[in-house]
Amino acid sequence: MNIYKKSFAVLIAALAFVSGAAAGEDPAGPVLTVLYDNYAFADGCAADWGFSALIEGLEKTILFDSGTRESVFLKNVEALKIDFAFVDLVFISHDHGDHTGGLPAFLKVRPAVPVYIPAGANERFQASVAANGGRVVAVKEPATLFPGVYSTGDVGEAFHEQALVIDAPDGLVVVTGCAHPGIVRILEKAREVWKKDIAMVLGGFHLVQTPPAEVEKIIARFKEMGIKRVGATHCTGDASIAQFRKAFGSGFVEMGVGRKIDLR
Repeated sequence: MNIYKKSFAVLIAALAFVSGAAAGEDPAGPVLTVLYDNYAFADGCAADWGFSALIEGLEKTILFDSGTRESVFLKNVEALKIDFAFVDLVFISHDHGDHTGGLPAFLKVRPAVPVYIPAGANERFQASVAANGGRVVAVKEPATLFPGVYSTGDVGEAFHEQALVIDAPDGLVVVTGCAHPGIVRILEKAREVWKKDIAMVLGGFHLVQTPPAEVEKIIARFKEMGIKRVGATHCTGDASIAQFRKAFGSGFVEMGVGRKIDLR
């Protein structure tokens, strides 16, 4: 953590207070903390259908999605000692309620921050974000949020969704909400746009009803792409998560509320 003290003094103070308190760890680089998930990892955290994460240690701090129920979202934020004052922007993967439920509560505390939303998201949802004080940034094409951090752009037709892409030393890190347009499609787009291999994929893969044989094909494609670490959760489904866990072994990243993941 010493390498960050000179240029990120304020942020590291936040990391010591926020992330260190979450699981008694002291991460040495950018870290993702799960705030909302179907599974609980840390004591005092509540599990519920939905997904949200906080990403710290980069140039800006990102709130990725906001779970389903405001009460659960706020309970977990309190348990993990998260301070919304340090959040610089919100990234909404898609407009479904299990990824947007806590957003109004966040915006009450931190209004006027940019909220990146797929351009094809429901107009009523976009209007509600603005009405709650958020500054809507509609993303259609692949975009740079700030140096080294990107959106895939709106990847879908029936379901409009974007994924977050972080340019890490070992390759791209891709964070997905539900991957409704197809997890492989999203990853292939990231590789195509940024011309780099993908090192790690975290989030929901939307495979809860996918037959095991099809999941095996997806796992095979992950390995063909050279992906080394996988944190499958939320709408991936228990059975499919078990397949990824078995296939990736030590490269499988256990998720759950309170889990902190080093993104280097």
